[in-house]
Amino acid sequence: MSYPPRVLIIDDEEMALTNLEHILKKQGYEIMTADTGPRGLSVVRSNTFDVVLTDLKMEKVDGMQILEECRQRHPHTEVIMITGYATVDSAIEAMKKGAYHYVSKPYRIDAVRKVVAEALEKIRLREENLQLKQELRKLQSEGQVKLITKDPAMLRILQTARQIAPTDCNVLISGESGTGKELLARFVHDHSQRSEGPMMAVNCGTFNEELLTNELFGHEKGAYTGAHISKPGIIELADGGTLFLDEITEMSTTMQAKLLRVIQERQLMRVGGTATINVNVRFVAATNRNVQEAVHANEFRKDLYYRLNVVSLDLPPLAARKGDIPLLAQFFLEKHSRLMKRDTPALSKEVLDILKDYDFPGNVRELENIIERGIALATDGVIEEKHLPDDIRDLKIATYRRKDGSLPTLEEQEIRYIKQVLAETGGNKTLAAETLGIDRVSLWRKIKRYAIE
Repeated sequence: MSYPPRVLIIDDEEMALTNLEHILKKQGYEIMTADTGPRGLSVVRSNTFDVVLTDLKMEKVDGMQILEECRQRHPHTEVIMITGYATVDSAIEAMKKGAYHYVSKPYRIDAVRKVVAEALEKIRLREENLQLKQELRKLQSEGQVKLITKDPAMLRILQTARQIAPTDCNVLISGESGTGKELLARFVHDHSQRSEGPMMAVNCGTFNEELLTNELFGHEKGAYTGAHISKPGIIELADGGTLFLDEITEMSTTMQAKLLRVIQERQLMRVGGTATINVNVRFVAATNRNVQEAVHANEFRKDLYYRLNVVSLDLPPLAARKGDIPLLAQFFLEKHSRLMKRDTPALSKEVLDILKDYDFPGNVRELENIIERGIALATDGVIEEKHLPDDIRDLKIATYRRKDGSLPTLEEQEIRYIKQVLAETGGNKTLAAETLGIDRVSLWRKIKRYAIE
């Protein structure tokens, strides 16, 4: 949005036009006026505005004609109708044809401010979403369809991954749960010379040793009760491609020894088999634990660690890359709106601010769940604070603490609350004083005392 926002007021009543101009200029908007319908139509044809306030009933050219011209020439301009009580039905009809809202005469000053501010917020959200979509398209064109980031540390990790991908060396990825370790593994595979081959994945923490052995190595017919046919394992199926071993540190030491032999010899033997099978597989392993600590605790074989850790990639938690939250949120908005067959909603500024302050113990996966929930609950095209989970909404209470976790003084709290009320009333000190429960003079004294801008 251009700054300051550009607003056009069209009204053939001189007093009403003057009052509206005075009200909105105090908000810092750039104002143009037209005192007849034809003049207003001419201005709309030659200029672009963020918001147009137009009287509905005017001679020669009325508000509906102004609306139609705006929709045709400037589809993103928000039009607000000014109407008397007798023509409210007409104003509602105008909204059906694309007007943002209407203001009834005689109007309250705060009502006018509020509806214009909301229209501008809608424009801001639309432009912000458009910018995020453009950034997403750029990342997609660069081959980062699912690894959405502009964080410098993450970009360095991707650059390293892109460089080592063609070398065929084994990779160990570490990071908290939900940071995208499997996505990074797929990124390595997709940029490698094995990209045309299969990429298989197995979570080592979901199987006991016997089942994991069968899953990785397969079995021959008759190897055990119920083995009616021979079955290749995941390692064999990954031949010519990449095998992703998630939560590798959950694998038993016995199983680690078997895996180490496959990596060294590039051969395996199925359960119940007698013949070795040659395999050509690249191994990418991942864990949410400190592998070196697991090695020192004799929970993970040192020789296997060195075999897998030819190149290590450590993914940062989402709390360390908060600049990516808007981009990731937009990606998930588009993804899940498409899956739910809904129009993509926007995130309100309040929601985005809350998400930026949140530490995301569940990382990117948790953000995705929050966005998916918001899409399911939002019905008016905007995900608002009420659509967030209760525990995240309650964070607004926790933010009373300072960054270091200590509690602020009463004076600090008062300054913060005055600033918040002034922001939400658009700088209207009279309305802010009413909200605070003090008179205007007392508010003025506090503003001066605390040097509040």
